[in-house]
Amino acid sequence: LNHCKTENMESWVRPLARVLLALLGFMLWGAATALVFGGAFVILTYKNYKSFFEDYFLLVPGWLAIVSAFLLLPTGALAISIPARNSRYQQGTFMYLLIVLFCLEASSAVLAHVYSVSISSELDRTMGHLFQQYNGTYSHHPGSRAVDIIQRQLQCCGVHNYTDWRESAASQHISAGNICAPESCCKETYSHCTGNMRLSEQLFQEGCLRKLDSRLQFVMGYVFWCCVVVGCLEVLAAISNGTLMKQRPFQDF
Repeated sequence: LNHCKTENMESWVRPLARVLLALLGFMLWGAATALVFGGAFVILTYKNYKSFFEDYFLLVPGWLAIVSAFLLLPTGALAISIPARNSRYQQGTFMYLLIVLFCLEASSAVLAHVYSVSISSELDRTMGHLFQQYNGTYSHHPGSRAVDIIQRQLQCCGVHNYTDWRESAASQHISAGNICAPESCCKETYSHCTGNMRLSEQLFQEGCLRKLDSRLQFVMGYVFWCCVVVGCLEVLAAISNGTLMKQRPFQDF
C-alpha cells in the first residue's frame, strides 16, 4: 500500500517539477535583465559622481550583479532543456551553475546592504569638502566641475540646501553687490538667472546630499532585492532539478 502511494505521488510530482523547471528557466532570463539594469545603474552612478566617493569598491556589487546576469543566460537555457532531454550531464552542470550564482548574488546582496548603510556619512564628508573648495562656475578644477555637474543633473543646490552657498566663503562671489550661488544652481526656466541669493525662487531648493544619497539607496536596494528574489528562484530550480535527478540512479564513471 505504501509503495502504491509513493508511485502515485511520484506520478504527479515529476511532471510538476518538469513544468516548474521550464517556467523557472524563462524567469531566470527575466531576472538576468533586471540584474543587468541594476548593475549598470550602480556603475553609471559611480562614474558620474565618482568625485564624491572615496571607496571605489562601491563598484563591486554592480559588477557582481552583471556577472550573475550573464551566467543566468546559460543557466536558464539548461532549465528549459532539462525537462525535455533529461540529460544527467545537463542536470549536474545546472546544479554547479546554481551554486556559483548563489554565491555571487549573496555577495552582491551583502555588499549592497553594507554600502547602503555606510554611504551617507562618507558622502557628507566628501561632498562638504568639495563644495567648500569650489572656486567658480566653468572652472577647470575637477572638484568644481563635479559640483557644477551634480547640481545640474540632480537639480540641487548646496550640500543641504541653497543657503549653504551663503555660508561658504570660498565659493561666494559678488554680482552687483549681491552674494550669488553658482549658476549651476539656476532652474532652466530662468534663462537670465545669475545665482542671486535674493531671488531664491530661481534656484534649486533641495540639497545635493539628500538627492544623491536617495539615488544610491534606491539603486543599492534594487540590487539587494533583485539578488534575494533571484536566489529564491534558484532554490526552487534546484529543488525541481533534484526531483528529476532522483528519477535515475547515479552512475559511476
